[in-house]
Amino acid sequence: EVQLVESGGGLVQAGGSLRLSCAASGFTFDDYAIGWFRQAPGKEREGVSVISKSHGSTYYGDSVKGRFTISSDSAKNTVYLQIDNLKPEDTAVYYCAASPHTIIVRKRGQETAWYDYWGQGTQVTVSS
Repeated sequence: EVQLVESGGGLVQAGGSLRLSCAASGFTFDDYAIGWFRQAPGKEREGVSVISKSHGSTYYGDSVKGRFTISSDSAKNTVYLQIDNLKPEDTAVYYCAASPHTIIVRKRGQETAWYDYWGQGTQVTVSS
């Protein structure tokens, strides 16, 4: 059974930091690209970062460049999203997702259609 489990969300003040984790199981971790998405109330799900271990590539959305860092640990089948200098507009539910289309997501990783598996999400709330 494929599982993606996010953790690490919480309530933080603006300017603070969080590290989100996405623990994966049930598939060959290094054969998939893992993406982080977020969805704020009333807004569409937004792709923020993607990592493809097999291609050694990463992607960041324009709104998070310089503040978000994605990394992975194959020994733990876990992808991390370090979020620094949090802003109130970062408030959202953060989801991780797995895609077997590792070449496509290098250019189109922010598109949800390429992802087969999704976690349940973790809430990040940033107070001003």
